[in-house]
Amino acid sequence: MKPIRDLDPNDRPREKLAKKGSQALSDRELVAAIIGSGMAGRDVFLVANDIVRLIHEQKHRITYADLAKVPGVGAAKACQLVAAFELARRYGMKEDGGAVKITRPEEVLPLVADLITKKQEYVVCITLNGAGEMIEKRTVTVGLLNHSPVHPREVFADAITDRAASVIIVHNHPSGSPEPSSQDIAISRQLAEAGTTLGILVTDHIIIAARGHVSLKERGVL
Repeated sequence: MKPIRDLDPNDRPREKLAKKGSQALSDRELVAAIIGSGMAGRDVFLVANDIVRLIHEQKHRITYADLAKVPGVGAAKACQLVAAFELARRYGMKEDGGAVKITRPEEVLPLVADLITKKQEYVVCITLNGAGEMIEKRTVTVGLLNHSPVHPREVFADAITDRAASVIIVHNHPSGSPEPSSQDIAISRQLAEAGTTLGILVTDHIIIAARGHVSLKERGVL
């Protein structure tokens, strides 16, 4: 791997990006184009390699603190990278060219359609960014035939890591009826209260089943 100073000017990351477009750059070159330089004794490509390795290991969970520990990445470079990752999360595009944005319960259903046939209750948490776009979908708990206990810490632990602005909770009713139980309503209110304390809005709690779905937000519970 040649140091950047030994490359033909046209092969340097920023020049290459300008001439050929971002798609022509490797991950290492893209990171090098963002940070611009390394440090004494560590070429920008060596620093970029460490950052790419960190990205592959931690994916969207990468933080400012993680980056700041990489030799050659100071406060300014860490801020540049975190800002770039956040923009990518907010405006990342699906294969069909549209952002994964959720504004109605009906837009959640295709994401969790597999829950309808489950024989146990699953609780799923969908984290959203400030633009209302999905960051991640995770199964939080798997319960018994008709009961899946869930604690706020299980719901919000990953939401905090995701830097989520809000969450949508989804769970299934293997019985086939989507009507909420008194426990479903109590859990919804408990999660909403915990979210308020953490600054993460519980946008909705949706129950899905073979005979339809119910939005507790639309029912006025949230």
